[in-house]
Amino acid sequence: MNVLLIYPEFPDTFWSFRHALPFVRKKASSPPLGLLTVAALLPKEWHKRLVDLNVGRLTQRDLEWADYAFVSAMVVQRSAARTAIARCKEAGVPVVAGGPLFSSESESFAEVDHLVLNEGEITLPRFLADLERGEAQHLYTTDEHPDIRQTPAPLWELLDMRQYATMNIQYSRGCPYGCDFCNITTMLGHRPRTKTAPQVIAELDSLYATGWRGGIFFVDDNFIGNRRQLKEEILPALAAWRRNKPEVVFNTEVSINLADDEELMRLMVEAGFSTVFVGIETPDEESLAECNKLQNKGRDLLASVKRLQRAGLEVQGGFIVGFDSDTTSIFQRQIEFIQRSGIVTAMVGLLQAPHGTPLYRRLQREGRLSTEISGDNVDGSTNIVPKMDLAALKQGYRNILHRIYSPKGYYDRVITFLREYQPPRVQMRVTKEDVLALFRSIYLLGIRGKERLHYWRLWLWTLANRPRLFPHAIRLAIYGYHFRRVCELHI
Repeated sequence: MNVLLIYPEFPDTFWSFRHALPFVRKKASSPPLGLLTVAALLPKEWHKRLVDLNVGRLTQRDLEWADYAFVSAMVVQRSAARTAIARCKEAGVPVVAGGPLFSSESESFAEVDHLVLNEGEITLPRFLADLERGEAQHLYTTDEHPDIRQTPAPLWELLDMRQYATMNIQYSRGCPYGCDFCNITTMLGHRPRTKTAPQVIAELDSLYATGWRGGIFFVDDNFIGNRRQLKEEILPALAAWRRNKPEVVFNTEVSINLADDEELMRLMVEAGFSTVFVGIETPDEESLAECNKLQNKGRDLLASVKRLQRAGLEVQGGFIVGFDSDTTSIFQRQIEFIQRSGIVTAMVGLLQAPHGTPLYRRLQREGRLSTEISGDNVDGSTNIVPKMDLAALKQGYRNILHRIYSPKGYYDRVITFLREYQPPRVQMRVTKEDVLALFRSIYLLGIRGKERLHYWRLWLWTLANRPRLFPHAIRLAIYGYHFRRVCELHI
């Protein structure tokens, strides 16, 4: 059996980093971990070929070779997924589809031959057994959650790793919290399920054996969902594994209450974690209560961010406007919080209601759903009929992005972060790509760019005040170029 594993292209969003990747000669930020794991669940004797449309093309020769096409996608890839599926159908290749997009919108993809939904460790073996008997059904779904201690390591050998800026692995699934706009618990449950320390180390060993020497992102929805196991098993194992591997750094997603646990912050930094994405959402207490973001309520969010930064963790943040309790004052409050926090990578979006979430169900009852969700955090769209005037909401949103990603606003925020950040003293490995990125930044940002005065101010300030953080300053300057290009093109 010849199987194509197809990953549709991402649109040009904040998270694509499309305009930053050429600085380091990469085509995509990270590979499709879900498809690589599905590949490992397929029969070993099958022939597998990955086609990641973010780094390559789906050719006619690929389609002629394939007996089946397995397609996975997120909601933001909806349009590209439809295009890929249409090409397969035109070529007569049966399509098997799964992943977040199809699990939440299966009724919209009648053209797919087989929908294998939810978590593949349960539904994929059922499909494969029926396929072997010649009795494959159209739909496979489940409410069960698998024991991911039985999940195999991804098939890294399907990748051309030279095309990617980072690699991904997963330690846990599920989140103990219940934010009403988030579909993670709908798909993966409230109880975090985890892999064992030997399992995680074996995956890292297999990745390192391929020659990978860069960053690794733990794609967990809340990495700190099981603190006891982290402290007693996972983080000590990661620290031991990473010893003498300073070029490997870890990033992940956490809840803001990590800032309350000094021991856990210290252990994460010692294990090699340098960056955490945190869902801040809003500085407004009433809006936090509205969306059931209880872990963020009743705390000084700004102080929590500063504690994480001083512990050695760069904080990337998610922010939302458009809650029912929001008034027009929220736009300036968001700007002030983002600037004061030094959260350089601030992903701000309009509130959207994904399928299956408590928010979606509530708004459906109220007759306040307008269109399908885009899944894009920067296109200025929402599938919600907001309480605030829609034109005022969109204008306020555009003003936030204009202010925080203007050259002055952005570079001021970088310096605010660099003042606070206290990374561990480890020897950094400078690669050829790093040197080339520096020279490209000098040309594109320091000579041609409209931000050139701010760029050179950042150079001088960093070299005078925090010279050890100069590589961080250049990386963040390059990120800023990407964010501004996205804003200019789409907002």
